Amino acid sequence: MKKLRAAIVGYGNIGKYVLDALETAPDFEVAGVVRRNATDKPAEIAYLEVVDDIKKLKDVDVAILCTPTRSVEKYAKEILALGINTVDSFDIHGGIVDLRRELDKVAKANKAVSVIAAGWDPGSDSIVRALMEAVVPKGITYTNFGPGMSMGHTVAVKAIEGVKAALSMTIPTGTGIHRRMVYIEVKDGYDFNKVAAAIRADDYFAHDETHVKQVDCVDNLIDMGHGVNLVRKGVSGKTQNQLLDFNMRINNPALTAQVLVTVARASFKQQPGAYTMIEIPVIDMIYGDKEELIKKLV
Repeated sequence: MKKLRAAIVGYGNIGKYVLDALETAPDFEVAGVVRRNATDKPAEIAYLEVVDDIKKLKDVDVAILCTPTRSVEKYAKEILALGINTVDSFDIHGGIVDLRRELDKVAKANKAVSVIAAGWDPGSDSIVRALMEAVVPKGITYTNFGPGMSMGHTVAVKAIEGVKAALSMTIPTGTGIHRRMVYIEVKDGYDFNKVAAAIRADDYFAHDETHVKQVDCVDNLIDMGHGVNLVRKGVSGKTQNQLLDFNMRINNPALTAQVLVTVARASFKQQPGAYTMIEIPVIDMIYGDKEELIKKLV
């Protein structure tokens, strides 16, 4: 069996776990790692080719984007233009439809596939929400995150001028409402109150109750654990009081990475274009013979 060659674009928290997921997947091999500074080569990837441009890697089938959300569109467009599939964990819910539209044009023009917003939320949780709505068509779904570290929000805080280090925690208060607890170290010469105001004004935080606290050492607070509780209450047919409840407790970057590898596999079973996870058959995401999977899972 010819293995799919995957490039890891970005090597932060998610990129490290993507490497783990690829190395344990029977149908993938690592084509290399793309970093802005290719000379920054940690010992654990010394055996891999590390480059500053994906064009320098050979025979890449799919690029797994482990970059900050706000740079996903740029990287995806450049890589799709090379005819290479892309997958990403873009997590700004309100921007997903526009991103899908933009990448769909580029993917189709270059006979490639892009799977977007493929983390655990948006991503695998999106599939659960869609299934809940399918079987309980009328009703309300509440998505309650945490408590845990939000990687997307943490990256957004780190990009704020004056922030030396950061951690953003998501605390569920019920019915889909969340509190953001942001812990930061401030760079010398910056006023904490001004930095905190800039964080609260960022679109990642402007719509939630957000508390910013200054600490001496962010690293002492970090825990990669996270979770979600999805609840839907509503009506099936004419029958009231249907209640669906889904819970998950996870290591955040590890699950995100596994989802990315899963949809990278599925990308080769789709026609050219851009997709979200709810548009892709779940069976396409699983390694194995289709009939055997049906026998096992149905």
